[in-house]
Amino acid sequence: MTVMLRPGAADLATLEDLWRESRAARIDRAARPAVDAAAGRVAEAAGGAAAVYGVNTGFGKLASRRIAPTDTAALQRNLILSHACGVGEALEAPTVRLMMALKALSLGRGASGVRWEMIALIEGMLAAGVVPVVPVQGSVGASGDLAPLAHLGAVMIGEGEATLKGQRMAGGAALAAAGLAPLTLGPKEGLALINGTQFSTACALAGLWEAQRAARASLVTASLTTDAVMASTAPLEPEIHALRGQPGQIAAAAAMRALMAGSEIRESHREGDARVQDPYCIRCQPQVAGAALDLLGHAAGTLGIEANAVTDNPLVLGDGQIVSGGNFHAEPVAFAADLIALAIAEVGAIAQRRIALMVDPTLSFDLPPFLTPDPGLNSGFMIAEVTSAALMSENKHLANPCSTDSTPTSANQEDHVSMAAHGARRLARMNANLAHILGIEALAAAQGIGFRAPLATSPRLARAVAAIRAVSPPLGADRSLAPDIAAAADLVRSGALEAAAGGGIAA
Repeated sequence: MTVMLRPGAADLATLEDLWRESRAARIDRAARPAVDAAAGRVAEAAGGAAAVYGVNTGFGKLASRRIAPTDTAALQRNLILSHACGVGEALEAPTVRLMMALKALSLGRGASGVRWEMIALIEGMLAAGVVPVVPVQGSVGASGDLAPLAHLGAVMIGEGEATLKGQRMAGGAALAAAGLAPLTLGPKEGLALINGTQFSTACALAGLWEAQRAARASLVTASLTTDAVMASTAPLEPEIHALRGQPGQIAAAAAMRALMAGSEIRESHREGDARVQDPYCIRCQPQVAGAALDLLGHAAGTLGIEANAVTDNPLVLGDGQIVSGGNFHAEPVAFAADLIALAIAEVGAIAQRRIALMVDPTLSFDLPPFLTPDPGLNSGFMIAEVTSAALMSENKHLANPCSTDSTPTSANQEDHVSMAAHGARRLARMNANLAHILGIEALAAAQGIGFRAPLATSPRLARAVAAIRAVSPPLGADRSLAPDIAAAADLVRSGALEAAAGGGIAA
């Protein structure tokens, strides 16, 4: 299936589907007249007497050097090759494909001055499965994601490396095998390719979508834990949350009420329970999860705008002027990535405290120590809880802001940068950690609910427990839980845990 994208109006749901399902993409042909007009204006400027940055001049600190019209193609090719300096592991293919689609969307706005052939080649690569090998390190988030995007550009001119049908090969060979021809770059086209925030934005979007899924799954695991420790649902009362008015909090409480509706475990201790209040990790679940949902929603708004933005330089304005600006500075993406990181860390932090609650017999309302039926001989979930603590602490460190860092580069021409690239890239590691924390909580809560038999949990939570039990049997005698934790984390990351509980959980 090919997704049609309209420059300036692509929605995040469509882009998430493209990312998750590796869709091909086409740019709405209604965008072509504006693209052609801007390309014509750049071609005119390339042969003119006036200096136009990146069209007939050098780049960065070398912008004062004039370039002859006969050297235009060499200038743009050299720019791509000289900037392809990325290091580190290769970015995963779905996120590279998203980055490519975002670049096509940006070029399709008709302000970058490139020929339509450049957009068509990106479309052809997506359709054929030609995925450039893009090292994840090397961008400081201004002047655009220069190094990562140069590795995309290198393949488009027949250089660099790419994968095709799972095989890694030279970029030119990949294009040839797919029946595609490399481009000879025209004026400004190399600069338009590498100037922009598409690497940072693609990584931030991937981090956002994974975090949103994990946050929804955390409402399932939180509800399971609440039943496992026989906690009160009074803190979920709608009026409490309406009185505060925070939308995420209201949605989280509503989701938990719906998930727990019909629980025999809950009904069994409404009367005669000597406990007055539960610990904060139980009582304040909607406040914490809801705040995280709101943060993620705010980040989504920023990234939805950025996904449709023109972020290269210079830009061809509506009156034909070619003007240098600074849209390549990825500060909005850096801020959004920092918000996502905070949400991930806090969802994991409160989940880890719930795990700690379940394994502690002084707090778990008569569950056996470490959730094992034979404590002493068996250690049960003792070290699974320690693992969750290690992951939680790692995420706390990773959540420190990246956007407040900056360092001058390029002979002090680029003297303030956003650090959006690694700010966004760290989200993948944080989300992996969070999925494992929530996976451990799911396993522990299912074990705890098992100890409450013959009392049953709610119908929706019972279906979640069944999904957990399909990948991890109850823990009797000790065994290695590493495979169980990995399988439970997969339930979180795939959305299967949320789906098993009935879906429709607060977005």
